[in-house]
Amino acid sequence: MELNEVAQHYHQHRDTYPESLRLRLHRALSWLKRAEAAEDLDTRFITLWIAFNAAYAREIDGRAMSGDRGDFREFLQTVCRLDKDKSVYRLVWQTFSGSIRVLLDNRFAFQPFWDFHNGKISESAWQESFQQAKKKVQTALVAQDTDMVLLVVFDRLYTLRNQLVHGGATFESRANREQLRDACAVLSGLIPLVLMIMQQNAQHDWGKPFYPYIKE
Repeated sequence: MELNEVAQHYHQHRDTYPESLRLRLHRALSWLKRAEAAEDLDTRFITLWIAFNAAYAREIDGRAMSGDRGDFREFLQTVCRLDKDKSVYRLVWQTFSGSIRVLLDNRFAFQPFWDFHNGKISESAWQESFQQAKKKVQTALVAQDTDMVLLVVFDRLYTLRNQLVHGGATFESRANREQLRDACAVLSGLIPLVLMIMQQNAQHDWGKPFYPYIKE
């Protein structure tokens, strides 16, 4: 699904949306537009991540869920459940199955690999954890458990997010191009679908944004 199609739908229907949803979509689309214009993978990935957070992050029990892991599972399950056209399913299993498999097999996007190199766990521990994660993914792939696959994918994306926003990578470094290319491909395809599903289910309670717009 193209950004222009999602944005056009938003502009045609935004006055009918609850204010909290309208604000989420407005913010997410602004960052998605910036991501589309990015000329480098680092900026593209970061702005795509912000766009996802704008759509997802919400207030729970008076605290911010800003995308720092949070409850991805619940959100992704909800999106997949409300996806009556199975567009996310097709994206995962038909369009980006190759990119997703490569990303999940990349040890540089697997946090325990870095925990080993930082002396937190043993080499055998991270390798065992990696094999267990791969088995978990294979089970989900066989069962075509879309939200579980996405949950594992976002666990990898979160590691990439940490590397970039916490200064753990060099701008336009050759060391992380492969995983960033796959990550950007997955996010740029998934986020517009998520935003459209949210619009098609505008009356669903998507949660209160933790940072509401305050008029002066």
